[in-house]
Amino acid sequence: MAKTLVECIANYSEARRSEVVEAILQSITTIPGVRVLDLHSDPDHNRSVITFIGSPEAVEEAAFQSIQKAAELINLDQHTGEHPRIGATDVVPFVPISGVTMEECVALARHLGQRVGTQLKIPVYLYEQAATRPERQNLENIRRGQYESLKKEISTLPDRAPDFGPHSLGPAGATVIGARHPLVAYNVYLTTDDITIANKIAKAIRNSSGGLRYVKALGMLVEGRAQVSMNLTNFHSTPIARVVEMIRREAARYGVGVDHSELVGLIPQAALIDAAVWYLQLDQFQPDQILESKLYLTQEEASLADTIQASRLDFLDELAAGTATPGGGAASAYSAAAAAALVAMVARLTTGKKKYISVEAQMQTILKEAESIRFELTTAVHRDSAAFEKVMAAFKLPKETSQEELERLKAIEQATWEATLVPLEVCHWAVEILSLASQVISLGNLNAISDGGSAAALARAALTGASLNVRINVKSLPPTDRVQNALDELIAIEKHANELEALIHKVLNERGGLIQA
Repeated sequence: MAKTLVECIANYSEARRSEVVEAILQSITTIPGVRVLDLHSDPDHNRSVITFIGSPEAVEEAAFQSIQKAAELINLDQHTGEHPRIGATDVVPFVPISGVTMEECVALARHLGQRVGTQLKIPVYLYEQAATRPERQNLENIRRGQYESLKKEISTLPDRAPDFGPHSLGPAGATVIGARHPLVAYNVYLTTDDITIANKIAKAIRNSSGGLRYVKALGMLVEGRAQVSMNLTNFHSTPIARVVEMIRREAARYGVGVDHSELVGLIPQAALIDAAVWYLQLDQFQPDQILESKLYLTQEEASLADTIQASRLDFLDELAAGTATPGGGAASAYSAAAAAALVAMVARLTTGKKKYISVEAQMQTILKEAESIRFELTTAVHRDSAAFEKVMAAFKLPKETSQEELERLKAIEQATWEATLVPLEVCHWAVEILSLASQVISLGNLNAISDGGSAAALARAALTGASLNVRINVKSLPPTDRVQNALDELIAIEKHANELEALIHKVLNERGGLIQA
Protein backbone atom coordinates (compact mmCIF):
# COMPACT_ATOMS: atom_id res chain seq x y z
CA MET A 1 0.00 0.00 0.00
CA ALA A 2 1.17 3.53 -0.72
CA LYS A 3 2.38 5.57 2.23
CA THR A 4 -0.34 7.89 3.52
CA LEU A 5 0.65 11.51 2.96
CA VAL A 6 -1.32 14.72 3.40
CA GLU A 7 -0.06 18.18 2.46
CA CYS A 8 -0.99 21.28 4.45
CA ILE A 9 -0.45 24.79 3.06
CA ALA A 10 -1.09 26.98 6.09
CA ASN A 11 -1.29 30.80 5.80
CA TYR A 12 -0.30 33.01 8.75
CA SER A 13 -0.84 36.77 9.03
CA GLU A 14 2.77 37.69 9.76
CA ALA A 15 5.89 38.23 7.66
CA ARG A 16 7.50 41.36 9.12
CA ARG A 17 8.62 39.85 12.43
CA SER A 18 10.99 37.01 11.64
CA GLU A 19 11.04 35.79 15.22
CA VAL A 20 7.28 35.18 15.11
CA VAL A 21 7.49 33.29 11.82
CA GLU A 22 10.37 31.23 13.22
CA ALA A 23 8.36 30.35 16.33
CA ILE A 24 5.41 29.18 14.22
CA LEU A 25 7.76 27.20 12.00
CA GLN A 26 9.34 25.54 15.04
CA SER A 27 5.93 24.52 16.38
CA ILE A 28 5.49 22.54 13.17
CA THR A 29 8.96 21.00 12.88
CA THR A 30 8.88 19.63 16.44
CA ILE A 31 6.07 17.21 15.51
CA PRO A 32 7.53 13.77 14.60
CA GLY A 33 6.77 12.60 11.08
CA VAL A 34 6.20 16.09 9.63
CA ARG A 35 8.46 17.52 6.96
CA VAL A 36 8.42 21.20 6.00
CA LEU A 37 8.64 21.59 2.23
CA ASP A 38 8.55 25.36 1.83
CA LEU A 39 8.32 28.71 3.65
CA HIS A 40 7.28 31.84 1.74
CA SER A 41 7.06 35.22 3.51
CA ASP A 42 5.94 38.46 1.88
CA PRO A 43 6.35 41.66 3.98
CA ASP A 44 4.00 43.69 1.78
CA HIS A 45 1.27 41.09 2.12
CA ASN A 46 2.41 40.62 5.76
CA ARG A 47 1.70 36.95 5.27
CA SER A 48 3.69 33.72 5.48
CA VAL A 49 2.80 30.42 3.87
CA ILE A 50 4.29 27.22 5.30
CA THR A 51 3.89 24.00 3.33
CA PHE A 52 4.38 20.75 5.22
CA ILE A 53 3.63 17.08 4.64
CA GLY A 54 3.26 13.87 6.62
CA SER A 55 0.76 11.32 7.86
CA PRO A 56 -2.77 12.66 8.47
CA GLU A 57 -2.38 12.42 12.26
CA ALA A 58 1.02 14.15 12.32
CA VAL A 59 -0.06 16.92 9.94
CA GLU A 60 -3.21 17.63 11.97
CA GLU A 61 -1.18 17.92 15.16
CA ALA A 62 1.39 20.20 13.50
CA ALA A 63 -1.41 22.42 12.17
CA PHE A 64 -3.05 22.58 15.61
CA GLN A 65 0.22 23.52 17.34
CA SER A 66 0.95 26.21 14.74
CA ILE A 67 -2.53 27.72 15.11
CA GLN A 68 -2.05 27.83 18.87
CA LYS A 69 1.37 29.48 18.51
CA ALA A 70 0.13 32.04 15.98
CA ALA A 71 -2.77 32.94 18.31
CA GLU A 72 -0.27 33.64 21.09
CA LEU A 73 1.97 35.89 18.97
CA ILE A 74 -0.25 37.68 16.42
CA ASN A 75 -2.79 40.38 17.27
CA LEU A 76 -5.13 41.15 14.38
CA ASP A 77 -6.10 44.47 15.96
CA GLN A 78 -2.54 45.65 15.22
CA HIS A 79 -2.10 43.88 11.89
CA THR A 80 -1.86 45.59 8.49
CA GLY A 81 -1.01 44.15 5.09
CA GLU A 82 -2.06 44.00 1.46
CA HIS A 83 -3.52 40.50 1.62
CA PRO A 84 -7.11 39.93 2.85
CA ARG A 85 -7.27 38.09 6.20
CA ILE A 86 -9.59 37.22 9.08
CA GLY A 87 -7.22 35.41 11.40
CA ALA A 88 -3.73 35.06 12.83
CA THR A 89 -3.78 31.65 11.17
CA ASP A 90 -5.91 32.66 8.23
CA VAL A 91 -6.34 29.56 6.08
CA VAL A 92 -5.44 25.89 6.64
CA PRO A 93 -6.18 23.65 3.64
CA PHE A 94 -5.42 19.91 3.52
CA VAL A 95 -4.54 18.29 0.18
CA PRO A 96 -4.52 14.50 -0.40
CA ILE A 97 -1.15 13.36 -1.79
CA SER A 98 -0.74 9.60 -1.40
CA GLY A 99 -2.88 6.82 0.03
CA VAL A 100 -5.45 9.35 1.29
CA THR A 101 -8.83 10.25 -0.19
CA MET A 102 -10.46 13.65 -0.35
CA GLU A 103 -13.13 12.31 2.02
CA GLU A 104 -10.43 11.59 4.61
CA CYS A 105 -9.02 15.10 4.20
CA VAL A 106 -12.51 16.50 4.76
CA ALA A 107 -12.80 14.47 7.96
CA LEU A 108 -9.34 15.70 8.98
CA ALA A 109 -10.35 19.33 8.41
CA ARG A 110 -13.53 18.96 10.43
CA HIS A 111 -11.77 17.21 13.29
CA LEU A 112 -9.11 19.92 13.45
CA GLY A 113 -11.80 22.60 13.23
CA GLN A 114 -13.61 21.13 16.21
CA ARG A 115 -10.36 20.99 18.22
CA VAL A 116 -9.45 24.58 17.42
CA GLY A 117 -12.94 25.84 18.21
CA THR A 118 -13.27 23.89 21.46
CA GLN A 119 -9.75 23.96 22.88
CA LEU A 120 -8.37 27.26 21.55
CA LYS A 121 -11.70 29.15 21.53
CA ILE A 122 -11.03 30.40 18.01
CA PRO A 123 -14.00 30.56 15.59
CA VAL A 124 -13.54 28.15 12.68
CA TYR A 125 -15.13 28.21 9.23
CA LEU A 126 -15.01 25.16 6.93
CA TYR A 127 -14.41 25.76 3.22
CA GLU A 128 -13.91 24.09 -0.18
CA GLN A 129 -14.64 20.33 -0.03
CA ALA A 130 -15.15 20.48 3.76
CA ALA A 131 -17.74 23.28 3.61
CA THR A 132 -21.01 22.68 5.43
CA ARG A 133 -22.84 25.25 3.32
CA PRO A 134 -22.60 25.79 -0.46
CA GLU A 135 -21.89 29.51 -0.05
CA ARG A 136 -18.85 28.71 2.09
CA GLN A 137 -17.07 26.64 -0.51
CA ASN A 138 -15.42 29.82 -1.80
CA LEU A 139 -12.92 31.39 0.58
CA GLU A 140 -13.80 34.89 -0.65
CA ASN A 141 -17.32 34.61 0.75
CA ILE A 142 -16.05 33.71 4.22
CA ARG A 143 -13.39 36.44 4.19
CA ARG A 144 -15.78 39.16 3.00
CA GLY A 145 -15.00 42.43 4.79
CA GLN A 146 -11.97 40.84 6.47
CA TYR A 147 -11.29 40.75 10.22
CA GLU A 148 -12.71 44.20 10.88
CA SER A 149 -16.17 43.42 9.45
CA LEU A 150 -16.31 39.90 10.82
CA LYS A 151 -15.63 41.21 14.32
CA LYS A 152 -18.87 43.21 14.14
CA GLU A 153 -21.01 40.65 12.32
CA ILE A 154 -20.07 37.26 13.80
CA SER A 155 -22.33 37.68 16.83
CA THR A 156 -25.25 39.39 15.09
CA LEU A 157 -25.66 37.87 11.60
CA PRO A 158 -26.71 34.17 11.38
CA ASP A 159 -24.92 33.66 8.06
CA ARG A 160 -21.64 34.75 9.68
CA ALA A 161 -21.86 32.22 12.52
CA PRO A 162 -18.82 29.89 12.58
CA ASP A 163 -18.95 26.11 12.14
CA PHE A 164 -17.03 25.63 15.38
CA GLY A 165 -15.99 27.82 18.31
CA PRO A 166 -17.35 31.00 19.89
CA HIS A 167 -19.54 33.54 18.12
CA SER A 168 -17.12 36.32 18.94
CA LEU A 169 -13.63 37.34 17.79
CA GLY A 170 -10.58 37.79 19.93
CA PRO A 171 -7.29 39.29 18.71
CA ALA A 172 -6.40 36.00 16.98
CA GLY A 173 -9.46 36.37 14.75
CA ALA A 174 -10.97 33.34 13.04
CA THR A 175 -9.43 30.48 11.08
CA VAL A 176 -10.68 28.92 7.83
CA ILE A 177 -9.97 25.19 7.55
CA GLY A 178 -10.76 22.92 4.62
CA ALA A 179 -9.79 20.28 2.11
CA ARG A 180 -9.07 20.94 -1.54
CA HIS A 181 -7.25 19.77 -4.62
CA PRO A 182 -3.78 21.19 -5.42
CA LEU A 183 -3.73 24.82 -6.57
CA VAL A 184 -1.03 27.18 -7.81
CA ALA A 185 -0.54 30.46 -5.93
CA TYR A 186 0.95 32.70 -8.58
CA ASN A 187 1.62 36.46 -8.79
CA VAL A 188 2.40 38.59 -11.83
CA TYR A 189 4.13 41.97 -11.40
CA LEU A 190 3.42 44.73 -13.95
CA THR A 191 5.71 47.47 -15.24
CA THR A 192 3.75 50.13 -13.38
CA ASP A 193 2.90 51.25 -9.88
CA ASP A 194 -0.70 52.02 -10.85
CA ILE A 195 -2.78 49.59 -8.79
CA THR A 196 -5.93 50.50 -10.70
CA ILE A 197 -4.48 48.72 -13.73
CA ALA A 198 -3.82 45.59 -11.67
CA ASN A 199 -7.40 45.75 -10.37
CA LYS A 200 -8.79 46.00 -13.91
CA ILE A 201 -6.70 43.08 -15.11
CA ALA A 202 -7.66 40.99 -12.08
CA LYS A 203 -11.33 41.66 -12.80
CA ALA A 204 -10.85 40.68 -16.45
CA ILE A 205 -9.22 37.33 -15.71
CA ARG A 206 -10.98 36.02 -12.59
CA ASN A 207 -13.84 33.59 -12.94
CA SER A 208 -16.23 35.38 -10.57
CA SER A 209 -16.35 38.45 -12.82
CA GLY A 210 -16.60 36.62 -16.15
CA GLY A 211 -12.95 35.79 -16.83
CA LEU A 212 -11.13 32.48 -16.91
CA ARG A 213 -12.56 29.50 -15.10
CA TYR A 214 -10.59 28.29 -12.04
CA VAL A 215 -8.87 31.66 -11.62
CA LYS A 216 -9.15 33.81 -8.49
CA ALA A 217 -7.39 37.18 -8.73
CA LEU A 218 -6.85 40.46 -6.90
CA GLY A 219 -4.93 43.63 -7.75
CA MET A 220 -2.32 44.77 -5.20
CA LEU A 221 0.62 47.12 -4.77
CA VAL A 222 3.71 45.13 -3.75
CA GLU A 223 7.33 46.33 -3.64
CA GLY A 224 6.36 49.48 -5.51
CA ARG A 225 4.80 47.57 -8.40
CA ALA A 226 1.24 46.75 -9.33
CA GLN A 227 0.68 43.02 -8.86
CA VAL A 228 -1.98 40.62 -10.05
CA SER A 229 -2.19 38.07 -7.22
CA MET A 230 -3.84 34.77 -8.15
CA ASN A 231 -4.90 31.32 -7.04
CA LEU A 232 -5.23 28.90 -9.95
CA THR A 233 -7.48 26.13 -8.66
CA ASN A 234 -7.32 23.76 -11.66
CA PHE A 235 -4.19 24.20 -13.76
CA HIS A 236 -5.18 21.25 -15.99
CA SER A 237 -8.34 22.97 -17.24
CA THR A 238 -6.97 26.53 -17.14
CA PRO A 239 -3.20 26.27 -17.75
CA ILE A 240 -0.80 28.89 -16.41
CA ALA A 241 0.31 29.85 -19.92
CA ARG A 242 -3.24 30.81 -20.86
CA VAL A 243 -3.54 32.98 -17.75
CA VAL A 244 -0.21 34.74 -18.36
CA GLU A 245 -1.03 35.47 -21.98
CA MET A 246 -4.38 36.98 -21.05
CA ILE A 247 -2.67 39.17 -18.44
CA ARG A 248 -0.11 40.22 -21.05
CA ARG A 249 -2.86 41.11 -23.51
CA GLU A 250 -4.91 43.05 -20.96
CA ALA A 251 -1.79 44.89 -19.72
CA ALA A 252 -1.00 46.02 -23.28
CA ARG A 253 -4.34 47.81 -23.39
CA TYR A 254 -3.05 50.15 -20.68
CA GLY A 255 0.42 50.57 -22.17
CA VAL A 256 2.20 48.35 -19.61
CA GLY A 257 3.78 44.91 -19.65
CA VAL A 258 4.74 42.00 -17.43
CA ASP A 259 7.86 42.72 -15.39
CA HIS A 260 8.20 39.33 -13.69
CA SER A 261 6.20 36.70 -11.83
CA GLU A 262 6.57 34.61 -8.68
CA LEU A 263 5.28 31.45 -7.07
CA VAL A 264 3.98 31.38 -3.52
CA GLY A 265 4.84 27.98 -2.13
CA LEU A 266 5.13 24.93 -4.36
CA ILE A 267 3.88 24.06 -7.83
CA PRO A 268 3.11 20.63 -9.33
CA GLN A 269 5.64 19.62 -11.97
CA ALA A 270 2.82 18.98 -14.42
CA ALA A 271 1.85 22.68 -14.33
CA LEU A 272 5.34 23.76 -15.42
CA ILE A 273 5.48 21.06 -18.07
CA ASP A 274 2.14 22.25 -19.46
CA ALA A 275 3.50 25.81 -19.71
CA ALA A 276 6.70 24.67 -21.40
CA VAL A 277 4.77 22.51 -23.88
CA TRP A 278 2.46 25.42 -24.72
CA TYR A 279 5.18 28.04 -25.24
CA LEU A 280 7.51 25.70 -27.14
CA GLN A 281 4.60 24.27 -29.18
CA LEU A 282 5.65 20.70 -28.41
CA ASP A 283 2.42 19.25 -29.73
CA GLN A 284 3.68 15.66 -29.73
CA PHE A 285 5.36 15.86 -26.31
CA GLN A 286 5.22 12.81 -24.04
CA PRO A 287 5.97 12.97 -20.27
CA ASP A 288 8.59 10.21 -20.54
CA GLN A 289 10.74 12.48 -22.72
CA ILE A 290 11.94 14.36 -19.62
CA LEU A 291 15.49 13.23 -18.90
CA GLU A 292 15.33 13.78 -15.12
CA SER A 293 12.12 11.77 -14.88
CA LYS A 294 13.99 8.84 -16.38
CA LEU A 295 17.16 9.33 -14.33
CA TYR A 296 15.53 9.86 -10.94
CA LEU A 297 12.75 7.31 -11.10
CA THR A 298 12.77 5.86 -7.60
CA GLN A 299 13.46 2.19 -7.04
CA GLU A 300 9.91 1.71 -5.79
CA GLU A 301 8.41 3.34 -8.87
CA ALA A 302 10.71 1.39 -11.17
CA SER A 303 9.74 -1.87 -9.47
CA LEU A 304 6.06 -1.01 -9.76
CA ALA A 305 6.45 -0.06 -13.43
CA ASP A 306 8.24 -3.36 -14.13
CA THR A 307 5.54 -5.30 -12.31
CA ILE A 308 2.79 -3.54 -14.25
CA GLN A 309 4.51 -4.11 -17.59
CA ALA A 310 5.24 -7.76 -16.86
CA SER A 311 1.73 -8.55 -15.66
CA ARG A 312 -0.31 -6.88 -18.38
CA LEU A 313 -0.24 -9.91 -20.69
CA ASP A 314 -1.13 -12.52 -18.07
CA PHE A 315 -3.61 -10.45 -16.05
CA LEU A 316 -6.61 -12.20 -17.58
CA ASP A 317 -5.10 -15.60 -16.82
CA GLU A 318 -4.60 -14.55 -13.20
CA LEU A 319 -8.13 -13.19 -13.08
CA ALA A 320 -9.51 -16.51 -14.31
CA ALA A 321 -7.57 -18.53 -11.75
CA GLY A 322 -9.29 -19.93 -8.68
CA THR A 323 -7.67 -17.45 -6.29
CA ALA A 324 -9.11 -14.55 -4.29
CA THR A 325 -6.87 -12.01 -6.02
CA PRO A 326 -7.01 -10.41 -8.46
CA GLY A 327 -10.77 -10.06 -8.26
CA GLY A 328 -13.61 -7.73 -9.18
CA GLY A 329 -11.93 -4.62 -7.80
CA ALA A 330 -8.78 -5.15 -9.83
CA ALA A 331 -10.85 -5.98 -12.91
CA SER A 332 -12.82 -2.76 -12.46
CA ALA A 333 -9.60 -0.74 -12.30
CA TYR A 334 -8.32 -2.56 -15.39
CA SER A 335 -11.54 -1.77 -17.29
CA ALA A 336 -11.36 1.87 -16.26
CA ALA A 337 -7.72 2.02 -17.45
CA ALA A 338 -8.83 0.63 -20.81
CA ALA A 339 -11.54 3.30 -20.96
CA ALA A 340 -8.94 6.01 -20.30
CA ALA A 341 -6.77 4.55 -23.07
CA LEU A 342 -9.67 4.77 -25.53
CA VAL A 343 -10.33 8.40 -24.58
CA ALA A 344 -6.65 9.14 -25.23
CA MET A 345 -6.91 7.35 -28.57
CA VAL A 346 -9.87 9.48 -29.72
CA ALA A 347 -8.11 12.66 -28.59
CA ARG A 348 -5.00 11.68 -30.59
CA LEU A 349 -7.13 10.90 -33.66
CA THR A 350 -8.67 14.39 -33.39
CA THR A 351 -5.52 16.48 -32.89
CA GLY A 352 -3.68 17.59 -35.96
CA LYS A 353 -6.80 17.39 -38.13
CA LYS A 354 -7.70 20.59 -39.98
CA LYS A 355 -11.40 19.85 -39.59
CA TYR A 356 -11.04 19.88 -35.79
CA ILE A 357 -8.59 22.75 -35.35
CA SER A 358 -11.11 24.64 -33.19
CA VAL A 359 -10.94 21.94 -30.49
CA GLU A 360 -7.20 21.23 -30.78
CA ALA A 361 -6.28 22.80 -27.42
CA GLN A 362 -9.15 21.08 -25.64
CA MET A 363 -8.15 17.69 -27.07
CA GLN A 364 -4.55 18.21 -25.94
CA THR A 365 -5.80 18.84 -22.41
CA ILE A 366 -8.08 15.79 -22.52
CA LEU A 367 -5.19 13.67 -23.77
CA LYS A 368 -2.94 14.66 -20.86
CA GLU A 369 -5.68 14.08 -18.29
CA ALA A 370 -6.64 10.70 -19.77
CA GLU A 371 -3.04 9.48 -19.80
CA SER A 372 -2.52 10.63 -16.22
CA ILE A 373 -5.67 8.81 -15.09
CA ARG A 374 -4.67 5.71 -17.05
CA PHE A 375 -1.42 5.45 -15.10
CA GLU A 376 -3.23 5.89 -11.78
CA LEU A 377 -5.70 3.16 -12.67
CA THR A 378 -3.01 0.78 -13.86
CA THR A 379 -1.34 1.03 -10.47
CA ALA A 380 -4.74 0.64 -8.80
CA VAL A 381 -5.08 -2.81 -10.40
CA HIS A 382 -2.21 -4.02 -8.23
CA ARG A 383 -3.03 -1.89 -5.19
CA ASP A 384 -6.52 -3.41 -5.04
CA SER A 385 -5.12 -6.93 -4.91
CA ALA A 386 -2.51 -5.96 -2.32
CA ALA A 387 -5.19 -4.36 -0.15
CA PHE A 388 -7.35 -7.47 -0.16
CA GLU A 389 -4.39 -9.69 0.58
CA LYS A 390 -3.83 -7.56 3.67
CA VAL A 391 -7.42 -8.29 4.74
CA MET A 392 -6.85 -12.03 4.36
CA ALA A 393 -3.62 -11.77 6.34
CA ALA A 394 -5.48 -10.00 9.15
CA PHE A 395 -8.00 -12.84 9.37
CA LYS A 396 -5.10 -15.26 9.88
CA LEU A 397 -3.75 -13.43 12.95
CA PRO A 398 -3.75 -15.43 16.21
CA LYS A 399 -6.83 -15.27 18.46
CA GLU A 400 -5.96 -17.52 21.36
CA THR A 401 -6.29 -14.80 24.02
CA SER A 402 -8.75 -11.96 24.45
CA GLN A 403 -5.96 -9.47 23.74
CA GLU A 404 -4.99 -11.27 20.54
CA GLU A 405 -8.63 -11.41 19.46
CA LEU A 406 -9.02 -7.67 20.09
CA GLU A 407 -5.88 -6.87 18.08
CA ARG A 408 -7.02 -9.21 15.31
CA LEU A 409 -10.42 -7.52 15.05
CA LYS A 410 -8.79 -4.09 14.94
CA ALA A 411 -6.42 -5.27 12.20
CA ILE A 412 -9.32 -6.73 10.19
CA GLU A 413 -11.29 -3.50 10.49
CA GLN A 414 -8.35 -1.33 9.44
CA ALA A 415 -7.40 -3.60 6.53
CA THR A 416 -11.01 -3.74 5.35
CA TRP A 417 -11.25 0.06 5.46
CA GLU A 418 -8.03 0.39 3.45
CA ALA A 419 -9.38 -2.17 0.97
CA THR A 420 -12.47 0.04 0.60
CA LEU A 421 -10.46 3.11 -0.34
CA VAL A 422 -8.91 1.69 -3.53
CA PRO A 423 -12.22 0.87 -5.30
CA LEU A 424 -13.58 4.20 -4.05
CA GLU A 425 -10.66 5.89 -5.83
CA VAL A 426 -11.49 3.84 -8.95
CA CYS A 427 -15.07 5.15 -8.77
CA HIS A 428 -13.74 8.70 -8.78
CA TRP A 429 -11.45 8.01 -11.72
CA ALA A 430 -14.23 6.22 -13.62
CA VAL A 431 -16.57 9.19 -13.45
CA GLU A 432 -13.68 11.45 -14.53
CA ILE A 433 -13.24 9.23 -17.59
CA LEU A 434 -16.97 9.40 -18.28
CA SER A 435 -16.66 13.19 -18.28
CA LEU A 436 -13.69 13.08 -20.67
CA ALA A 437 -15.48 10.53 -22.86
CA SER A 438 -18.51 12.82 -23.12
CA GLN A 439 -16.20 15.56 -24.43
CA VAL A 440 -14.48 13.45 -27.10
CA ILE A 441 -17.86 12.05 -28.16
CA SER A 442 -19.30 15.55 -28.47
CA LEU A 443 -16.30 17.29 -30.07
CA GLY A 444 -13.83 14.65 -31.25
CA ASN A 445 -13.21 12.93 -34.56
CA LEU A 446 -16.56 11.66 -35.80
CA ASN A 447 -14.89 8.58 -37.30
CA ALA A 448 -13.89 7.54 -33.77
CA ILE A 449 -17.18 8.28 -32.03
CA SER A 450 -17.83 4.58 -31.43
CA ASP A 451 -14.48 4.33 -29.66
CA GLY A 452 -15.52 7.19 -27.42
CA GLY A 453 -18.79 5.36 -26.75
CA SER A 454 -16.85 2.20 -25.91
CA ALA A 455 -14.72 4.21 -23.46
CA ALA A 456 -17.89 5.46 -21.76
CA ALA A 457 -19.34 1.93 -21.56
CA LEU A 458 -16.15 0.55 -20.02
CA ALA A 459 -15.94 3.44 -17.55
CA ARG A 460 -19.54 2.88 -16.46
CA ALA A 461 -18.92 -0.85 -16.05
CA ALA A 462 -15.80 -0.07 -14.02
CA LEU A 463 -17.81 2.26 -11.78
CA THR A 464 -20.46 -0.39 -11.24
CA GLY A 465 -17.90 -3.05 -10.36
CA ALA A 466 -15.85 -0.80 -8.09
CA SER A 467 -18.96 0.45 -6.27
CA LEU A 468 -19.99 -3.16 -5.54
CA ASN A 469 -16.58 -3.70 -3.95
CA VAL A 470 -16.98 -0.57 -1.83
CA ARG A 471 -20.39 -1.67 -0.62
CA ILE A 472 -19.46 -5.24 0.23
CA ASN A 473 -16.49 -4.00 2.25
CA VAL A 474 -18.39 -1.39 4.25
CA LYS A 475 -21.08 -3.98 5.11
CA SER A 476 -18.54 -5.67 7.38
CA LEU A 477 -17.43 -2.41 9.04
CA PRO A 478 -18.95 -0.74 12.10
CA PRO A 479 -21.40 2.07 11.15
CA THR A 480 -19.06 5.00 11.78
CA ASP A 481 -19.08 8.51 10.29
CA ARG A 482 -16.26 7.64 7.89
CA VAL A 483 -18.25 4.68 6.56
CA GLN A 484 -21.37 6.78 6.06
CA ASN A 485 -19.33 9.53 4.41
CA ALA A 486 -17.85 6.98 2.01
CA LEU A 487 -21.34 5.76 1.08
CA ASP A 488 -22.61 9.32 0.65
CA GLU A 489 -19.61 10.05 -1.55
CA LEU A 490 -20.36 6.96 -3.63
CA ILE A 491 -24.01 7.93 -4.09
CA ALA A 492 -22.96 11.39 -5.30
CA ILE A 493 -20.51 9.83 -7.77
CA GLU A 494 -23.19 7.48 -9.14
CA LYS A 495 -25.66 10.35 -9.52
CA HIS A 496 -23.10 12.34 -11.51
CA ALA A 497 -22.36 9.25 -13.62
CA ASN A 498 -26.06 8.83 -14.43
CA GLU A 499 -26.24 12.42 -15.66
CA LEU A 500 -23.13 11.98 -17.80
CA GLU A 501 -24.37 8.68 -19.21
CA ALA A 502 -27.69 10.23 -20.26
CA LEU A 503 -25.81 13.04 -22.01
CA ILE A 504 -23.48 10.57 -23.73
CA HIS A 505 -26.37 8.47 -25.07
CA LYS A 506 -28.06 11.61 -26.36
CA VAL A 507 -24.94 12.75 -28.24
CA LEU A 508 -24.17 9.26 -29.56
CA ASN A 509 -27.66 9.23 -31.06
CA GLU A 510 -27.71 12.81 -32.37
CA ARG A 511 -24.15 12.93 -33.70
CA GLY A 512 -23.59 9.33 -34.73
CA GLY A 513 -27.01 7.66 -34.83
CA LEU A 514 -25.61 4.89 -32.63
CA ILE A 515 -28.10 4.80 -29.75
CA GLN A 516 -31.77 4.42 -30.49
CA ALA A 517 -34.42 5.52 -28.03
